[in-house]
Amino acid sequence: MYAHSIIGAPYGEWEPLSDHLSSVGQRASQFASAFGAETAARSMGLLHDIGKCSDAYQAYIRQPVEDERSQRGPDHSTAGAREAVEAFGRRWGRLLAYGIAGHHSGLMDGEKLDERLAKILENYACWKAHIGTLPDLTELSAMPVGRIPNAIDKSFSASFLVRMLFSCLVDADFLETERFYALSRGEPAPRRGGTWDQTHLNKVREHLAAIRTTATSLNRLRGEILDHATAKAALEPGLFTLTVPTGGGKTLTSLSFAAEHAVHHEMRRIIYVIPFTSIIEQTADVFRERAGLGADVLEHHSNFDWDSRPPGLGKDAEAEGADGGAKLRRDAENWDAPLVVTTAVQFFESLFAARTSRARKLHNIARSVVILDEVQSLPVHLLRPCLAAIDELAKNYGTSAVLCTATQPALRVQDRALRPKTENGPAEGLNIPGERELAPNPKELYRTLKRVTVEWSREPVEDEAIAARFAQQAQMLCIVNSRAHARELFMMLREQGQEGAVHLSTLMCAQHRRAVLDRLRTELKEGQSVRLVSTSLIEAGVDIDFPEVWRAATGLSSIAQAAGRCNREGRMAGLGRTVVFEAAGRKTPSGIEAFYTAARPILRNDQEDVLGLDAIENFYKQLYWQQGFEALDRARLANGEALAIVPALREGVNRVSFPFKTVAQAFNMIDDVMAPVIVPFDSRAENALHDLRHASVPPTGVQRTLQQYTVPVPATRRAVLLTDGKAKMIRPDDYGDRFVVLCQTHPGEHPELYDEHVGLRLDADPTARSSESNIFA
Repeated sequence: MYAHSIIGAPYGEWEPLSDHLSSVGQRASQFASAFGAETAARSMGLLHDIGKCSDAYQAYIRQPVEDERSQRGPDHSTAGAREAVEAFGRRWGRLLAYGIAGHHSGLMDGEKLDERLAKILENYACWKAHIGTLPDLTELSAMPVGRIPNAIDKSFSASFLVRMLFSCLVDADFLETERFYALSRGEPAPRRGGTWDQTHLNKVREHLAAIRTTATSLNRLRGEILDHATAKAALEPGLFTLTVPTGGGKTLTSLSFAAEHAVHHEMRRIIYVIPFTSIIEQTADVFRERAGLGADVLEHHSNFDWDSRPPGLGKDAEAEGADGGAKLRRDAENWDAPLVVTTAVQFFESLFAARTSRARKLHNIARSVVILDEVQSLPVHLLRPCLAAIDELAKNYGTSAVLCTATQPALRVQDRALRPKTENGPAEGLNIPGERELAPNPKELYRTLKRVTVEWSREPVEDEAIAARFAQQAQMLCIVNSRAHARELFMMLREQGQEGAVHLSTLMCAQHRRAVLDRLRTELKEGQSVRLVSTSLIEAGVDIDFPEVWRAATGLSSIAQAAGRCNREGRMAGLGRTVVFEAAGRKTPSGIEAFYTAARPILRNDQEDVLGLDAIENFYKQLYWQQGFEALDRARLANGEALAIVPALREGVNRVSFPFKTVAQAFNMIDDVMAPVIVPFDSRAENALHDLRHASVPPTGVQRTLQQYTVPVPATRRAVLLTDGKAKMIRPDDYGDRFVVLCQTHPGEHPELYDEHVGLRLDADPTARSSESNIFA
């Protein structure tokens, strides 16, 4: 009985099924040891491929096929799921059966699992001879399932354990298959990441010591904040908050704490979760280059994967890999690295994913330090499931999570902000006592670091009035809520001949924006005129400093981010000025309206410091209360129906019937699906595109290079560009629609599609006008 074949090689070089089952069981058990579920994971590994014992599968694996990728072998995953239920009963057996049945196709809904378990299978009767002895039910039932109750919903633990065991199995299966084929080619198994250790800590300490200075009072305060947080590294793993105003050195403080905390408690890695892709690279560069961590830093914020199919892989290896070949994904697929920098979308959507490729990494989050940067940006409609996952990781998987922000949302149970709309209704939230706040006296920090006053315009403001203020203020920033508004206000300034008028939005590729920002920083320091109109992208960690900032209607957390671009370095003799306004004649976008509604009462109160911690806490209480408890868990299915994820998982606990696939499809951190279009902005982009077009194998680094030249547009809009010949795919037979590049000009009377001032000119096509509000959102 064989698990894997090698084309053209004698049977003696193929992998015996018993070897594969044993090795996967051992590796899965090793992965699950991080959270005390070794027995369950080993059982899953031993059972996952027993369906390959059937005569039909063994005939399939021996049959030469001209086009291997067009062939799918007999079902070999359901058999193990069925035997798991038979051996361990409905409750424990089904917890294992989900992962076994889905180790190729992904986690399925409970009803689908029932169908799979009931189907007629090929005879696999000899399976026991290939697995040795299964653990007994007594060993398995000792597994800690929700040992500490989840703060959001105590029933959440069972479905989360299924996900973590699934992760252990699929990663072990992939790695063991990868190892076998590497050895069959006479190569060692590919080297993989590693864990955080004293060597990494020493590098962080050296870097922080080298850059430390007491030259200014701000630098001294940053040092005090860092020292205070680092001194708490010996506290037991669990939940923490780090509440530091803009300019207080939050990133380096969190790195110092995480580095010390991980070594002190022998935790395996540090994972930085950042909501904005625009600052992931700069954060990773700080860790990689300045802190000297080099290749031990993994950036994961791309959906691009390179296909590679080493010679000699059999048709069964395709199933162990994916999508037409064994994609030997490395650290990015399972986060086997000492320090990971990733997006909030990648992190949370993986925690609720059903696909094997997304779930492989989950077991490596256990016993890690997770820094949730800008935690206030968690989407309100997914808040409860996100908090349930954070709490579960902290309580039952040895993970420390640091809620890191300048505007701490009221997520603690102590804040009593998350509760049903009933009088004296029970509050829920994360239990984070005050002593687990890493910053020293946050309220005092806010008073010390206050650099701006915030004014609220009680009447809507016309664009002409904003332009008039720009004319009076040589250095000023105005942040608006849509790409369309940014473009129109910028064009008004240009038409008026205002010196230094600049536009910034995501219709410009990242490299273009970076070049603009670099120029602006220099001009600001030199005292030149800089009149910048931008979308909210500039709030995402962009280091730039204006004496005056205007911000279109939004929530307090975004207002605070905007104010962080005002008098940022505290160089003004007095305080900087930030003005919040409603744009006349423009409806506040639906995604922002609730936040602005919650902020309005606080803005209206002239006596309250709208950026103080009390105001921020009141804002979040207003936001959650006005939204209603149900709105904190309102995912959206493809048909538009709402799905409350936490109750949906709770309902299946008694029957061990969970809607995994349905939840995965509904859990979307970002509702609008955008598709990338590559802009050949400069010679570097053109060279990368040339390499992509002509190299037999995509050159190392070309993917990362091209990420700097993409503009996100609605998928339907990109389809129009392709149909009209204004964009084209690169080698679609090899890459599908992965790489779509903009054609700089279009035959006929069309102007350039990409403008040096405003970026992608979607308005150049009349068909774009009817949906402009969506395109420029």
